[in-house]
Amino acid sequence: MPLKIAFQMDPIGPIDIDADSTFRIAEEAQARGHELFYYTPDKLAFDQGRVTARGWPLTVQRVKGDHFHLGDETTLDLADVDVVWLRQDPPFDMGYITTTHILDMVHPDTLVVNDPFWVRNYPEKLLVLNFPDLTPPTMIARDLETLKTFRAAHGDVILKPLYGNGGAGVFKLKEGDSNLASLHELFSGINREPLIMQKFLPDVSKGDKRVILVDGEAVGAINRVPAAGETRSNMHVGGRPEKVALTDRDREICAQIGPLLREKGQVFVGIDVIGEWLTEINVTSPTGIQELERFDGTNVAAKIWEAIEVRR
Repeated sequence: MPLKIAFQMDPIGPIDIDADSTFRIAEEAQARGHELFYYTPDKLAFDQGRVTARGWPLTVQRVKGDHFHLGDETTLDLADVDVVWLRQDPPFDMGYITTTHILDMVHPDTLVVNDPFWVRNYPEKLLVLNFPDLTPPTMIARDLETLKTFRAAHGDVILKPLYGNGGAGVFKLKEGDSNLASLHELFSGINREPLIMQKFLPDVSKGDKRVILVDGEAVGAINRVPAAGETRSNMHVGGRPEKVALTDRDREICAQIGPLLREKGQVFVGIDVIGEWLTEINVTSPTGIQELERFDGTNVAAKIWEAIEVRR
């Protein structure tokens, strides 16, 4: 049965249709006969007991420069929609968090993917703390002296914002590097949030693996190799995607975290694995499904929709 689908996402015009996971999910939904609607997060509203979004009926096509067409702008009551996709990118700030509170008011009668309550409670760099046996030594702190003590214990470390994304603001600090205090001062001037520090994993030079899970089950992986002279492997900053197979360790990690993700309504998740270690569990707006489809022929978007259609 055709479903009414609303996409809450960043502006659709600038997206890369060869890489954007939301575009591929929308394309697959359209191919399955579902009706699409698109709006940006600033158009979401709570209006006298109703949750509404001002946006446009949407059609998509795989034509660069002409990849979408919009109908007439209208205001939609999200109680009349079957599925809402929560797909805007972080930063995971109060604006983002507020949208999850508003969408909570229609979920689960309108299915919100991923479940907004648990997206809010499970930001990617915090959810991994529930699995200390799977992760490298990790600290979350704001106090400079506490961070210095951690670095003294572990040598080379990675320092990054707790709620960032796409590799922005990620620094490798070698043992004895004198820039920690300056970086701490910089981040402290931007916001009041803690920082996350992890022991540096040399295996990152071989790549940072993105493993895709659908409804708690691993469906495949891609490897993201840092560009020359880079520590970061994110594709936003020049990381190169490569074909890679799931290892026994990857499957072990997924077997431990998968049941929790499924229980909490996290239908589409991307985890990051460096060497033998889980570093992030991405539930807000994971990517990588187009690269995986090109490498392995796995139609992840179809698997995602199969999981959603069962729920509806």
